[in-house]
Amino acid sequence: MRGYLGIDVGSVSTNIVFTNEQMEVLDSLYIRTQGRPIDAVQRGMAQMYDKDGDLQILGVGTTGSGRHLIGAMVGADCIKNEITAHAVAASHLNPEVRTVLEIGGQDSKIILLRQGIVVDFAMNTVCAAGTGSFLDQQASRLGIPIEKFGELALQSQNPVRIAGRCSVFAESDMIHKQQMGHNTSDIIAGLCAALVRNYLNNVGKGKNIQEPVTFQGGVAANVGIRQAFEDALKVQVIVPEHYNVMGAIGCALLAREEVHNGEKSSKFKGFEMLDMEFQASSFECDGCPNHCEVINFKQNGKLIARWGARCPRWEVG
Repeated sequence: MRGYLGIDVGSVSTNIVFTNEQMEVLDSLYIRTQGRPIDAVQRGMAQMYDKDGDLQILGVGTTGSGRHLIGAMVGADCIKNEITAHAVAASHLNPEVRTVLEIGGQDSKIILLRQGIVVDFAMNTVCAAGTGSFLDQQASRLGIPIEKFGELALQSQNPVRIAGRCSVFAESDMIHKQQMGHNTSDIIAGLCAALVRNYLNNVGKGKNIQEPVTFQGGVAANVGIRQAFEDALKVQVIVPEHYNVMGAIGCALLAREEVHNGEKSSKFKGFEMLDMEFQASSFECDGCPNHCEVINFKQNGKLIARWGARCPRWEVG
């Protein structure tokens, strides 16, 4: 099978998609990073190769917090930030989209598009309230599978008000409401509303949110959060089919563009890369007052990439 590979490496999850030449998703993986992005990508690509057989990769792109690391590891044709990747994926699936709400495992962002062009965006910078890891933590504390979290929220008849400006305060307020005797569904619905309030007041503050609105990222699986967004914004919120791997789809699209629809040769190292050993290390440069943290990346003991410096001193040829 011929197609394009997109890899989105985040702190919580690693998402890999394989598309055909028409950019239809043929396979996708959503796996836990567990603090080992190199291992996660190797495991994920091995699973995909074993499942789908001989794949001919025409181009590969990476995004996410580990994009530079994994880009050097696999031989990426393009390495893009999450804003660009999510915007490209959203506008590819719905050219009319004007607002993208994205909430992942550790961060959240809002992207405003006009005629397919990003005109504004914002990311959470301080608080992780409302992100996937926080919701996982609360579901675990309540003894509820995270998959059932949103369904319980929709069963609520009288949602309680939860303080959602901070994850610590939100958890304390939930415990207080439990001690007052409120039922679990009302508390969960209140939490969903609080987290949406927090998102709109911090990440979406001052933004001109217009329809169509699409909701992406792992948290989009939570129907309670989706309903809370619709209640707060008074608009329909669209959750795409591949909501949890949209960043990976976006960088697969960008990779196709980079290699001009397969006319240029890809830098992809091939699936032989699965048997290679990779190692990352860092050092602090003392050449100037910036004291840059420079990352060394080695493949089978050989230095293949270096990044983090603000000047060309440590560039690898």
